[in-house]
Amino acid sequence: MTTHWILGPGAIGRLLAHSMAPFIEVVVIGRRALPTRQVLTTPKGESHSQNLNMLTAAQLTADAPAPPGFVHITTKAMAAEAALESIVDVIPPTTPLVLWLNGFYAQPRLTQLWPGPVLCATTTQGAYLTGDDSVVHAGRGPTFIGDLGNQHAGLAESLAALLSEAGLTATAVSDIRQRLWQKLAVNAAINPIVALNGVRNGKLRDKAYAGRVIAVVNEVAAILQQEGVAAPNGGEGESAWLALVWQVVENTANNKASMLQDVEAKRPTEREAILGPLIESAVRHGLRCEVLKRLDGELALLEARF
Repeated sequence: MTTHWILGPGAIGRLLAHSMAPFIEVVVIGRRALPTRQVLTTPKGESHSQNLNMLTAAQLTADAPAPPGFVHITTKAMAAEAALESIVDVIPPTTPLVLWLNGFYAQPRLTQLWPGPVLCATTTQGAYLTGDDSVVHAGRGPTFIGDLGNQHAGLAESLAALLSEAGLTATAVSDIRQRLWQKLAVNAAINPIVALNGVRNGKLRDKAYAGRVIAVVNEVAAILQQEGVAAPNGGEGESAWLALVWQVVENTANNKASMLQDVEAKRPTEREAILGPLIESAVRHGLRCEVLKRLDGELALLEARF
């Protein structure tokens, strides 16, 4: 049986493990030991527990298990390369990687560096951790799988089929670069604002926050137009981008965004992976990005207190 390794036992990593474990062998790999008995709370509030194979990278190196069919990297974007390096000696260089990373920071680099296939995944599934043994699936959304060179369509289709069977609606696409930029736009409009204000996604509809969401989307829409990224769902301009953001806010209203989870845990956020590519693009194209720069600065100040 093909084994799927999940590198990074965070919220998305554990959601993947819970979902796929009934269908295929799964190993979850982290930096420290975690309980094997893990609990998933569904969007309906139901709790389900199951035993998951939770290992550390050191244990993998010592035990020399059979190589996996896929390695899913679900770490923070800035930690992806180091995480991969921790297991590189026990996986063949032809092993397919699946990058479940926020932003558009590590995907191009790892695609270039890794000799085997590299798939990129983007999802609006919402999840957050409530302890070393529990994760909450806070909202459902689509998942898209593809590769930046559009060379591994068959691999993407087989993985999308497995994920869909596991209840995580997934589609293989040939335009994953566009999808990653779309996800980046959504993350930029949601994550920094909820992290700075300590609120869940659904609160962004409130008058206190909605204006700033709209201001972010205005800047992001102009940037993505220059990058040649089509507006979502066949729409045009800022209104299409704003509609997408509000749809994700509604679908994940009860979710604690990953950046808010980082702030609560007093650890570095993914601001460089999420805001960095947009700010760099704006500067390159001579566009205004004062709102994005201000959010980045506020997050930097917040992180400096940790």
